Amino acid sequence: MPNDFLTLPVAPRYRLANATLPAICVKGYEAPAAEGLVKADLIVADGRIEAIIAPGTFPEDLPVADLRDGMVWPTFTEMHTHIDKGHIWERTRNPDGTFMGALENVGLDRTAHWNAADVRARMDFSLRSAYAHGTGLLRTHLDSIAPQHRISFEVVAEMRETWKGRIDLQAVALFNMDHVYDETYFADLVATVKRTGGLLGGVPQMWPDLHERLDIVFRAAAENGLDIDFHVDETKDREVLALEAVAEAKLRNGFEGAVSVGHCCSLARQEEDVAKRVIEKVAKAGLNVVSLPMCNMYLQDREAGRTPRWRGVTLFHELTAAGVSTSVSSDNTRDPFYAYGDLDAVEVFREAVRILHLDHPLDDAARVVTVTPSAALGRAEKGVITPGGPADLVLFSARRWSEFLSRPQADRIVMRNGMGIDRSLPDYRDLDPICSGA
Repeated sequence: MPNDFLTLPVAPRYRLANATLPAICVKGYEAPAAEGLVKADLIVADGRIEAIIAPGTFPEDLPVADLRDGMVWPTFTEMHTHIDKGHIWERTRNPDGTFMGALENVGLDRTAHWNAADVRARMDFSLRSAYAHGTGLLRTHLDSIAPQHRISFEVVAEMRETWKGRIDLQAVALFNMDHVYDETYFADLVATVKRTGGLLGGVPQMWPDLHERLDIVFRAAAENGLDIDFHVDETKDREVLALEAVAEAKLRNGFEGAVSVGHCCSLARQEEDVAKRVIEKVAKAGLNVVSLPMCNMYLQDREAGRTPRWRGVTLFHELTAAGVSTSVSSDNTRDPFYAYGDLDAVEVFREAVRILHLDHPLDDAARVVTVTPSAALGRAEKGVITPGGPADLVLFSARRWSEFLSRPQADRIVMRNGMGIDRSLPDYRDLDPICSGA
């Protein structure tokens, strides 16, 4: 593949020399770190990382690609996306950029257009984009209003097989939790999720019976061996704080599966004592928290003719300091919830550093799109660079953080099984038959 800064050797065994690695992503190798970055050579053999060694210390004369201190990352993990909604913007837009505008217009588009062929085409486009950017593990939420849940989960099951070995795909049922009382629907949803290897989700709200609804979901998940991933508190309304109830429900039910929560925006609107109390419960319950900084900057605190007053993100640093697993991800892509985006984890990371102040220092920042979300998704072997692991890597010409975060890194090389892939992004014209607004 043509590139601007490096040519990989065409050989079964070779050396990636003079690499700069995020230390938080490296296992089985120790070296002095500066700003969380370490220097190393990587020996790649038969598609795997044979060894990680100090630069210039390997005695054998191997074909070499000299990175000249360029960064090497593991492939990325996107733990919260919506590829069932993705890329509908040109046929169904958000007229005012608000959350309600997004909700209403996605509903209209779903009713008018979503069938297996439509969802499959847009999912494939999304996965081609994510793969070209360097993602290896992706979780998507699926709108699960009957009978859409059957269509979308069956398509995801197909896509999981189609993309096997390139992107590992997980899917979560996103449904209105009023329907936990509809025994026929809920039983069918749980059965569909279990059959297709998915997770349960939903959007907890401040109902008087929130605890009862949560218990129904937790019991169903426990009985069927399913993990849980909720959308929680995607609002600036400080009266909405379902996050605390989710933590209490996990503890109350003795639930042993993994529970992730996305957004958690209103936590940042609480008084200090309330925030501290909730964070302690989240830590005790072992919840995984994922912030979606780009989408929530777009949606939250949007009022016509008024400059937004807050960033829309959760208390990321406070949660991290309390020992909570914290990650970031893309969320929506070119749909009424977020008009932009391309499932590029580098963009997500770069913007998260700015929006969430993940710098000063940047030492461990790389974890939020690599090791932490990979572990949260039950795939701790992903998002790391380790001897014996696959040579699934992303190579950058950037040598230092200031270089990495100042440009989009469009010249990156994505390696899978030790070889560079074709990084050509899909053409938006591919979607014209189903999504063109012309």
